[in-house]
Amino acid sequence: MAVYTEIGEDELASFLTAYDVGEALSVKGIAEGVENSNYLLHTRAGFFILTLYEKRVREEDLPFFLGLMNHLAGRGLTCPLAVAMRDGRTLGRIAGRPAALITFLDGVSVKRPTPGHCGEVGTALARFHEAGRDYGLSRANALSISGWRPLAQAAGERADDVREGLSRRLDEELSLLEGAWPSGLPEGVIHADLFPDNVFFIGGRLSGLIDFYFACNDALAYDLAICLNAWCFEADGSFNLTKGRAMIAGYERVRRLGADEAEALPILCRGAAMRFLLTRLVDWLNVPPGALVRPKDPLEYDRKLGFHRLARSAADYGLDR
Repeated sequence: MAVYTEIGEDELASFLTAYDVGEALSVKGIAEGVENSNYLLHTRAGFFILTLYEKRVREEDLPFFLGLMNHLAGRGLTCPLAVAMRDGRTLGRIAGRPAALITFLDGVSVKRPTPGHCGEVGTALARFHEAGRDYGLSRANALSISGWRPLAQAAGERADDVREGLSRRLDEELSLLEGAWPSGLPEGVIHADLFPDNVFFIGGRLSGLIDFYFACNDALAYDLAICLNAWCFEADGSFNLTKGRAMIAGYERVRRLGADEAEALPILCRGAAMRFLLTRLVDWLNVPPGALVRPKDPLEYDRKLGFHRLARSAADYGLDR
């Protein structure tokens, strides 16, 4: 989450007249994240998240995202709901941007995940995959492997300003991944961005999943690979096998990985690290002037790639068979 677009008091008041939530009592920009402009909104009906969708999010994709949240909630997952206006629509406009009002979830994200947190995330991810099986809409993953080379080209030689030799290493890594990327794995709706700041806990128990704006259709095991990258590494770049084992075991309590998925897990994890290295790198090099946003360190994922290059099987990530 972040704030790129400022909204005025009169604009907000006009926007809220379409909803049955009462007038605004307070509104505050949320600085975390990189994708959309987000505000914590307090009205007479309670707390909400007001999201303004920025240029990187295609407006034609928004029905997929908003519908998915409501679909998953209807299947028993705790996640935000898109609030309907009086006319039934969930998508409006404010400050020249498409916008939606989203219900507020209680809970806090964890800064230092434990194996227990990782196990709960694994289970929640598998439940997400199962709940999405009968979702009627689909969306291609624009940030799968076919989208990585253009990101590297967008960074170009400026990558070397972030770390010497990075542009060459990116090119070599992409060539390897493009030749080894698996196909034919079980697919479905994936979250594709289930980082610690997108998962809430209360008293050590998972209380909800948020931020579905990278959700798409892709290999289910790739979603698990993203989570292993996001949750199971320590600050020094080392992989915590205990956390990985807990996450995979939690996932398999709901959905067992197939033999083909287990075999592909190391290359999927390597690719997931490359995806976030590249998007963070482009964001790092292109922060809009005056934006209330904290770009995330791309080199975190350069360090993680060092582990993935040495991994030989799913056992290196904690899969016990």
